[in-house]
Amino acid sequence: MGESRVSEEVLTSEEDGILVVTINRPEAKNAMTKAAAEGIAAAMDRLDSDDNLRVGILTGAGGTFCSGMDLKGFLRGESPSIEGRGFGGIVQKPPVKPLIAAVEGYALAGGLELMIACDLVVAHSGAKFGIPEVKRGLVAAAGGVMMLPDQIPERVAMELALTGDFISAARAYELGLINRVTDGSALDGAKELAASIVANGPLAVRVSKQIVKESRGWPMEERYTRQGQLIAPVFVSHDAREGAAAFAEKRKPNWTGK
Repeated sequence: MGESRVSEEVLTSEEDGILVVTINRPEAKNAMTKAAAEGIAAAMDRLDSDDNLRVGILTGAGGTFCSGMDLKGFLRGESPSIEGRGFGGIVQKPPVKPLIAAVEGYALAGGLELMIACDLVVAHSGAKFGIPEVKRGLVAAAGGVMMLPDQIPERVAMELALTGDFISAARAYELGLINRVTDGSALDGAKELAASIVANGPLAVRVSKQIVKESRGWPMEERYTRQGQLIAPVFVSHDAREGAAAFAEKRKPNWTGK
């Protein structure tokens, strides 16, 4: 597994179909800058364009996920957003392929918004979560106040938005905001989860993610029609035949993504 730098502020490494993207500003608790956002966006482009990559993991260096927007950059007039992609390079335009957040320490403000833009979350038991923007006279406008009510009950999302208070990993898990809680490394836990996705048919995984994300906005009477349009290529794919053949022959499938 070789490590490379998309920029000084973002590291990437790949292993067994998994692209690990690390925000590398530990001295600033991985507060998001313009350069880091550009690095994440570039890494997401790589994830989606490389057929050898199946799943991405987003994490932070030095025991913290992301503490939000870099306030020093904010005061200089810098925006840690990318046009058309939003905060951190992913909030408005996440990757097509699955993305897992591996959270140690704090996922706060923009850091929580990065996390909830991911598809799955593995967090250390000591992690803390919140959108404390109101404590600074700001609004969690990078998706926090809009996206949280899609992921947890509205009453709880309202409390987090209006108080700015934090919740624990145990509470986040109880609410369904995160998938798994680890006592060890969150990144190791995320790699285990990623491996269970990599084992599956890549076309089926991509379309399944798309349907989960988009179908809530479809009119009820159009849901099966729209789903049918998306799944039709999957069901006639080489991978679909390979999956059935592998099951019959009691062997692991050899996916080609076609």
